[in-house]
Amino acid sequence: MSEEKEGKKGKLSGTAWVYGDNVDTDVIIPARYLSTSEPEQLAPHCMEDIDASFASSVKPGDIIAAGSNFGCGSSREHAPIAIKACGVSCVIAASYARIFYRNAINIGLPILECPEASVPGEIGRGDELEVDIASGVIENKTSGRVWQAAPSPLFLRDLFDAGGLVPYVRKRLEGAE
Repeated sequence: MSEEKEGKKGKLSGTAWVYGDNVDTDVIIPARYLSTSEPEQLAPHCMEDIDASFASSVKPGDIIAAGSNFGCGSSREHAPIAIKACGVSCVIAASYARIFYRNAINIGLPILECPEASVPGEIGRGDELEVDIASGVIENKTSGRVWQAAPSPLFLRDLFDAGGLVPYVRKRLEGAE
């Protein structure tokens, strides 16, 4: 594998935004904003019912760390779109609702499952994190703790780099011509 390929969507760094278990899609993006699927219109309302300061304070590259069953609830694709549109570089959780997991991949939002890092107190709000998508290593730069999640395979890193499933397939089809 070339080094160029290996480096794709490699290390991500950002400040942690921490949430608990069972964060559902209705608090990620409340239903009252579902009249649009435009990322720039969803972003200002992301997490507002669980954390009113999130959308106005999150910085590009920041990372959401959560407990189990993140993204449960309805199957709306709006939830990962809103998170990505806020500039969140990835989500780390103990586990995901299956439909959220698939929707995140579809729109190109990197996600890692790591129950060990998701234990309350392991990652605190405001901690500086570094996540290596290729190796699955999660490092809390604030506490010095390190965890191992399953690494994202190359095809997923390529999909994330392309911006999601549709741009990824489009790029591959253009390359085949």
